[in-house]
Parts: sequence; structure tokens; C-alpha cells
Amino acid sequence: MSDRTYDVQPVGWVQSSLTDRAAAPRQGDEGAPLARIVLRPAFVEAARDLHPGDRIIVLTWLHLGSRDVLAVHPRGDPRRPLTGVFATRSPDRPNPIGLHPVTIETVDEDAISVRGLEAIDGTPVLDIKPVLGAMDQR
Repeated sequence: MSDRTYDVQPVGWVQSSLTDRAAAPRQGDEGAPLARIVLRPAFVEAARDLHPGDRIIVLTWLHLGSRDVLAVHPRGDPRRPLTGVFATRSPDRPNPIGLHPVTIETVDEDAISVRGLEAIDGTPVLDIKPVLGAMDQR
């Protein structure tokens, strides 16, 4: 085992009308508004083959998450049993990485507009990956 750490830099940031973590939908299919992923100039070329209608997975750093939380009541409901965060989608976890399956609406020179992204405004985007089908070889 190693105590080694890893440096991660955002490829971009979320622009969204969602600004309050408590008021944001818990999942993207629960009313998330249209959002934009604004890319850092160094990563614009990496998005050149993305197209409207594509399904992608956006990995984010949930920067407002608490990193010392190991168990939560799912969906913040105290009537639910305390559950280890690795069995939940809680933003509070040792490494607060968000996983968001979304659909691309538009692709601009330095931004991608998507549906289904429940991340709040200013959330760092770590990576973008295509959703692969059974026969896809990307």
C-alpha cells in the first residue's frame, strides 16, 4: 500500500443555473436544467469529435463535498438506514468524484451544452468519456 497522492487538474467547469447544493436535484433525471461545460483552452481539441445527441459521462470533482464522511442516510433521509458512502451516490465521500451520464445538446468552440447534469455552477470537470454501446470500439 502507498500513501502516494495524485494531481488532477480540471479540463473545464460547469456553468449552470444551479447555485445551491441543497436545492439541486439529487440526480440529473430529476429536473436538472440545461448546463454548459466550459473547457479550458488547452482541452478544446479533445472535444472535436463530440456531437449533439451523443451520450457522454462527465466526471466532476464535487468541490463542496465533505471528504471525511464515510456513511450517510441515503438522499439525506434520516428514516433510511445509515449506509456506507461507497454504496450511495452521496457527494460527501473520501474522494468526491461525481459521475454524470448526460446527453449533448450543442457543441461550441469552447463549450458543450448538456441535458441531465445536476452539478452546481462552478463545479470542476475532471474528464469526459463517451457512453459506449456493446459493439463500440472507441
